[in-house]
Amino acid sequence: QVQLVESGGGLVQPGGSLRLSCAASGRFFSIYNMGWYRQAPGKQRDLVARINTGGSTNYADSVKGRFTISRDNDKNTVYLQMNSLKPEDTAVYYCNSPIGNSNYNAKFAWGQGTQVTVSS
Repeated sequence: QVQLVESGGGLVQPGGSLRLSCAASGRFFSIYNMGWYRQAPGKQRDLVARINTGGSTNYADSVKGRFTISRDNDKNTVYLQMNSLKPEDTAVYYCNSPIGNSNYNAKFAWGQGTQVTVSS
C-alpha cells in the first residue's frame, strides 16, 4: 500500500506562489497516474490537477494557467507549483492516484494534507 505525505503549504498573500510536494512510499510509484485535490471548508474534495504516467497533464478550469503539476519518479514525488494565488484557492491540498476519470475517488488512503491559505 502506498502512503502519501503532503508538505509545502502555508499562508501567502494574493498573487503569491507556493510549491507543494507529495512524497509517496512503496514501490512502483511510476505506474500510477497522480493528482492533486483540494477541499475547502464545507465543500467536497475535488481533483484540480492530474499527471498521467506518460507525463500528460490536465487541470480544472479554476486553476488552468496558474498551477503546474509535475512528478519525479526517481524521488517518488509529485509537485504542484501554484502561482497567482487567489483567496478562493484556500483549502487543504491532498495528493492521491485518481480512479479512472473520477474527480473524487482515489486509490490510496488519504494523507493528512497541507493547508494553503491565501489572504492579505
